Amino acid sequence: MVSSSLFSAALFSALAAAQKCNLQFDGRLPKDLVAADLDVTNDFFDPNNVLGKGLKVSQVSRILPAGAGGLFDEGVEAQPVEVLISDASIFNDQVGFRRSELLPASNDGSDPSTQGVKTVHFSVKKDNVRLLNLTHEYQLFFLESQDFSTNQVVLKTGTILGQNTPDPDTLQLFGNVNDNPPQLLFSTKFLPDTFNNFALTLDFDKLTTQVFFSTGLDPLKQVTDVLKNDVSGQGQFHFGVLKKGLNGVGDITKNGEQEAGINEGIAYGGIFEEDSADGCISLSP
Repeated sequence: MVSSSLFSAALFSALAAAQKCNLQFDGRLPKDLVAADLDVTNDFFDPNNVLGKGLKVSQVSRILPAGAGGLFDEGVEAQPVEVLISDASIFNDQVGFRRSELLPASNDGSDPSTQGVKTVHFSVKKDNVRLLNLTHEYQLFFLESQDFSTNQVVLKTGTILGQNTPDPDTLQLFGNVNDNPPQLLFSTKFLPDTFNNFALTLDFDKLTTQVFFSTGLDPLKQVTDVLKNDVSGQGQFHFGVLKKGLNGVGDITKNGEQEAGINEGIAYGGIFEEDSADGCISLSP
């Protein structure tokens, strides 16, 4: 196994020539990395969270080939990673959920990734074999506040609990979930057989969010204005699959029905965050 420091040095060398904006964190995986490299301390993702009891990152992830990635993977030959859930994906006794998530290694909840003005990038793609059960609600990306009291921004799909969901096969990006009701920032059909690319500019001083989106290798385009959204409270970014149970009451982390035999996954590419204090936003590689 090659050390993660060598992986990151090689990747950042390639990025130096290609990246338009200063990076805050980078979760793009170099082409020589294997899933087991994520089980130990590395420069990409936390090896300890968020996992079912007794599981390792390599048991809930699948590295996909370089060249099969999203918009911001191609130029640096980064490998996308698929995040998987199963019946064993029970984190911290949350038996109402099934969840596996990747957290950026440097994002400890109070670091600069949730200060100033930052743009977080990520791409998501369906697995046509490990399909989601869209009768459930899923969270595929979210920023969770440092005190765990809210998600300041969250990407969902499936049948949203407590709401009318005309088409569950939709990506819905919501603002702070403590708002009543949460603000729908952006929604789009969850297209198959392609990466759906997002960039979110988060102003942690002015408490705003702006959304950029594209599919495949098309450059990102602005799809919202700058929207008021309470992103205060710092916290950690989660990239993965959080599946909520059905018919849960009270504490839905502990209550909710989950069918047996779960084998589901979502592929992720182009995970990184850049500093946009000077207005810099990468819309293409």
